[in-house]
Amino acid sequence: MASTITLEQETNPWEAQSARFDFAARKLNLDPGLWKVLSSPSREIIVHFPVTMDDGRIELFTGYRVQHSIARGPGKGGIRYAPDVTLDEVRALASWMTWKCAVVNIPFGGAKGGVICDPRKMSSGEVERLTRRYTSEIIEFIGPEKDVPAPDVNTNEQTMAWIMDTYSMHMRQTVTSVVTGKPLNIGGSRGRKEATGRGVMVMCDKSLSYLKMKPENCRVIVQGFGNVGSNSARLLALKGYRIIGIAEYDGGLYNAAGIDIGKLLEHRERNGSIHGFKGAEAIDSAQLLETETDILIPAATENVVTSRNAERIRTRILVEGANGPTTAVADEILAEKGVFIVPDILANSGGVTASYFEWVQDRMGYFWNEATVIERLEEILSNSFDDVLRYAETHGVNNRIAAYMLAIDRVAFTIKQRGIYA
Repeated sequence: MASTITLEQETNPWEAQSARFDFAARKLNLDPGLWKVLSSPSREIIVHFPVTMDDGRIELFTGYRVQHSIARGPGKGGIRYAPDVTLDEVRALASWMTWKCAVVNIPFGGAKGGVICDPRKMSSGEVERLTRRYTSEIIEFIGPEKDVPAPDVNTNEQTMAWIMDTYSMHMRQTVTSVVTGKPLNIGGSRGRKEATGRGVMVMCDKSLSYLKMKPENCRVIVQGFGNVGSNSARLLALKGYRIIGIAEYDGGLYNAAGIDIGKLLEHRERNGSIHGFKGAEAIDSAQLLETETDILIPAATENVVTSRNAERIRTRILVEGANGPTTAVADEILAEKGVFIVPDILANSGGVTASYFEWVQDRMGYFWNEATVIERLEEILSNSFDDVLRYAETHGVNNRIAAYMLAIDRVAFTIKQRGIYA
């Protein structure tokens, strides 16, 4: 597979996704026509829109919404705000959402959105105006039966509330099911915030069971301490895993005896950062990523494990809490080292599964308690892990390719059943 992508293309997420898709499609002997259909997004929306800033000047922003496939149901995928958002990145994330939803067998297709901006340099009012204008620009393409956005990098439940309100104002009625990841009091779901981290925990548990290892003997390093990383670390610590390292973009923490995650969360709440925590020593994040451990959880951004550091990664298990943290070239290196990888389209699918639950609850106007959400979430993810492992063993491929093959198979089967409209 590595031969299909050059080192220059390695960190381009769309190229990486395409390389894995092509490899899996070839293993499936996918029909050439369906190969063409599934190898390209069905719709790419680019909008350029003005926003009045606090000082009265007008800034022009660029936003994207890519719908990769809606064969199995409405598009589903987050919206991210960042200065380095690109169309290729959004394309890749949309396609990953297609495969992610198919792997866990929920009735969504894949979509993703993004706006090129730096919300850290913007006021709350500016971010709200940007959000509402972006929503109005893509409004004809989103909706409960069309495409359902969610939070992603630098967006949150408040962002989703603004999108829901803007959409509702245009529809002249309250439409809670247009987005997921909302506040509880306007149609959010219990258990949604922790869902991706809980899914990572399920994948760690299933991996240990498969490899005949025990949590109490298991060291864990988590890269990224945002929503996914912090909840993964907290839930794993509660189950007896020993969290020895936390890596952030500006430095990390290490304690071979284990970091008290509860106290670290309290420290961050007080100080706004993990730095200065007395229960661990400061360490360079790149160095921490290469420290020996039993489980490594990249839970931040893409392209964390590449050809430049894969050879020095020393872990038994890699559970991908983030989207696209391992490049296709790095995959080959890790495979040679015998690393057991739980790929992103399986490992971090807890978030979209809980989003599906929220969408269902909004549409029927009846909400579940947290225990019900957790029970149903863990059942779906546990079964999906087993499905991927069976596929890997049956076809003699690694877990990532097995997950892609399973997902592609499900989406292609649906398209064949529906037929090609002409």
